[in-house]
Amino acid sequence: IDQDIRNYAPVTDLKDFQKLLERILEEYNSMGSTKRQMKIIMFLDACEHVARITRVLRKPQGPALLLGVGGSGRQSLSKLSIYIANHQQFQIEVTKSYGFKNWREDLKKSVLMRAGIDEKRISFLFTDTQIISENALEDINNIINSGDVPGIYAKDDKEAICLLYTSDAADEGLGVDL
Repeated sequence: IDQDIRNYAPVTDLKDFQKLLERILEEYNSMGSTKRQMKIIMFLDACEHVARITRVLRKPQGPALLLGVGGSGRQSLSKLSIYIANHQQFQIEVTKSYGFKNWREDLKKSVLMRAGIDEKRISFLFTDTQIISENALEDINNIINSGDVPGIYAKDDKEAICLLYTSDAADEGLGVDL
């Protein structure tokens, strides 16, 4: 199913919609390692959840918070929705040595820089088991509210970002102070 023609449209036939999502799931499962494959039964409630998540992801700056009991499919349905919305997915891998410094570096390079500088559509999948500190939750709150994390960029990072966009700003007639 062509990524470019995945339009969000009203569903007129639930069975056709269910079959479409099953085909997209097959496509998703065929595109990677067996570790990545998901075995999901696309019953109607799951289809509705995928539609809702995908709708939120397609909105500009569309954060979503999904709540539910463990094993209810939030993460799997989110991964499928991320695929449907043609986003790149990022998820941290918490290990014993993973700390707040690693968190900030992952957030900066794998989420904020890729979304801002590389102009990629990124979906950051974060579960309750990945909370390493209250500061990490505060960072997520800042991203949802303002799209950035105060103090995450070093002076060198800021200068590099400004240099990338100096000519674009000048072309738009905006004053640029470095």
